[in-house]
Amino acid sequence: MALLNPRALRWKIAALTAAACCAVAAVIGVLVHQAMSERGDRTGEQRVGARLTAAEREYTRTGTAPIDIEIRTPQELEAPLAHALATKDPNGLYATWYDRRPPNWYWLWAAMPVGDNRVLVARTDMSAEVRGLQLLDRSIIKAVLAALAVVVPLAALATEPMNRRLRRGSRTARAIADGDLDARIGSRGRARDEITEMSAAVDVMAEALQRKLENERRFTADVAHELRTPLMGLSTAAGLLPQDDEAAELVRDRALALNGLVEDLLEISRLDAGAERARTDVVPLGDLVADVVRRTGTQTVVTTGDAQVVETDPRRVERIVVNLVTNAHRHGAAPVEVTVAGTRIVVRDHGPGLPATLLAEGPQRFRTGSSERGRGHGLGLTIALGQAEVLGARLTFANAPDGGATATLDLASPPSET
Repeated sequence: MALLNPRALRWKIAALTAAACCAVAAVIGVLVHQAMSERGDRTGEQRVGARLTAAEREYTRTGTAPIDIEIRTPQELEAPLAHALATKDPNGLYATWYDRRPPNWYWLWAAMPVGDNRVLVARTDMSAEVRGLQLLDRSIIKAVLAALAVVVPLAALATEPMNRRLRRGSRTARAIADGDLDARIGSRGRARDEITEMSAAVDVMAEALQRKLENERRFTADVAHELRTPLMGLSTAAGLLPQDDEAAELVRDRALALNGLVEDLLEISRLDAGAERARTDVVPLGDLVADVVRRTGTQTVVTTGDAQVVETDPRRVERIVVNLVTNAHRHGAAPVEVTVAGTRIVVRDHGPGLPATLLAEGPQRFRTGSSERGRGHGLGLTIALGQAEVLGARLTFANAPDGGATATLDLASPPSET
């Protein structure tokens, strides 16, 4: 398809080459045409001038002129020829006029005054010179077209190595955007041009990005690990506080929330590192989802009429469903519905719906997308998406036509490439 794309770089270069060839051919053609035209005019003027000179000598000697020379009065001349005679150079012997009547009338007229109100008039046929000039023009056009028929394909083929390098760079950039941080363009061949510089710059950028992301992942994992020990102590201490104390209950609640955030950060770091592997088992999907939703303790409507038995990792499916249901209750509005059909799980709420940025770019950690969806650290949907990729499933998000957000987990589909 790239070969047939008229906007491709190869055809733009071929078009520029063709334009340059046409410009050069036009300049050369105009110069050759002008030179040949002037040469033909000089030849005709010399021919008719020689005839008039010989006729003038004969007229002076005998009072007559050769049969191919007319003797007229100035009043009998054609208007253009009379005007040329009246305005001719005083030092010139005769005046000329080209009588052009395309396609087949090309005559050169010449008039020489011989005194006694008499003018010798001669004409010569210029058709051969004009047709020769026309034939030359056609030959130049044919030669240009033949040259273009060769030059344009050659120009398109000559750009193929450059196009191949650019396509390789774009594929590498897309691979990096899709998460392959080890992808590099590299340097092939001996070319040292702008594409090589761009490729080197992209590789340097990719290396810097990889180091930065690895440092961030390592920092996130280290912080989460470091927080686990004090959080365990905080949770233990909170458990020793009086059960009927409102302040103690608030401390326990915040300690529990902080512990959940740390666990989410650890899970994100494992997913980013690619350390997670699915352990599959054959499970009835409807019963699994119904049991998971029941254990969330939320008011959620579950429909499992068309559920199938699937081979998957039940622990990861549980993690995804819990996150989706929790997100629907936290950021959406009741009623929250979970429908299992075949190998597909759909979680829907009736809230304000998902923001356009989330639908376009996918879930982003530490970002909920809009104030209408409420506050949160934004890790729930990110973790769900990462676990779906580990399962080899596809998790998509959309807004229902009549309002509310929907999240669809399809265990039989490959993960989305977005």
